Amino acid sequence: EDARIAVRNVRRHALDDLKKSEKAGDISQDEQKDYGQRVQDLTDDHIKKIDETLKNKESEIMQV
Repeated sequence: EDARIAVRNVRRHALDDLKKSEKAGDISQDEQKDYGQRVQDLTDDHIKKIDETLKNKESEIMQV
């Protein structure tokens, strides 16, 4: 669970930084949305990997 929380916190910080950049005029609103979607996709991938690792560890422990 701690790993999932850490990944979500990184996502939140990244999305906040994107919003700040968009408000400052460094990136367009479309770019902010595109980058935000990339961040979400990466977050989903990492959460999936965490879940798979957890499932494998649980299976490993149950075999012993």
